[in-house]
Amino acid sequence: MFSTLKLLFVYLTLGVPAGILGIPYSLLVGSVDRLYPIAMWIANAGVRAAGIQIEITGQENIPAGRPCIFMCNHVSNLDPPVVLPVLPGRSSVLLKKELMSIPILGRAMRMGQFVPVERGGKRDAAQASVAAAGKALENGLHILVFPEGTRSKNGRLSTFKKGPFFLAMETQAPVVPIAISGTETMMQKGSAAIKPGVARVQFLPVIEPKDFETREDLLRAVRAEIAEALPGEMKPVE
Repeated sequence: MFSTLKLLFVYLTLGVPAGILGIPYSLLVGSVDRLYPIAMWIANAGVRAAGIQIEITGQENIPAGRPCIFMCNHVSNLDPPVVLPVLPGRSSVLLKKELMSIPILGRAMRMGQFVPVERGGKRDAAQASVAAAGKALENGLHILVFPEGTRSKNGRLSTFKKGPFFLAMETQAPVVPIAISGTETMMQKGSAAIKPGVARVQFLPVIEPKDFETREDLLRAVRAEIAEALPGEMKPVE
């Protein structure tokens, strides 16, 4: 639990002042370009303060100069603060709509063009999320999405939602699968306790939506790529 307290200490002592000062400034200049790298530095600093080391491989697989959709398996609440700061440039995230209501942080995420996703499968809400994500890509931002929709209960790769693949087929943006491991034992679902360790982030070869006829075919290809890269105890049990 001490590691959790250290992470929270960093986020509160650095994140709150950064938000109080950075959000009004960003509103004034009409851009979060200066606030974003500071937020990413704070996110990474909190993770490191909690005793988490990050090993990154496969960065050569990220296509240069093209907004990408990064699709990552999801096993812990630590996944976003581990993965997001190591992505190149600036990224948007598809996340639960409820997170947008967090004071200061929610305002910052809206300014950063983060995309709220409403659970429950409402067609209009899903279309709005896809449109917002498509706009972010048009503006040169990457998109980070966890296509399982929620954290795995046991660390194993579970089924994927179709929405992110509709976005990929609509925009034809390159998909970069990410396999993350290690975080499943550091902060398990239902617990706030963090155990120090090594988080492994592996960028896998790019997958081009134009090479697939349907979003279902694309979904299967991305899921198979991630499943292959995960250690045995995290592979899906079909």
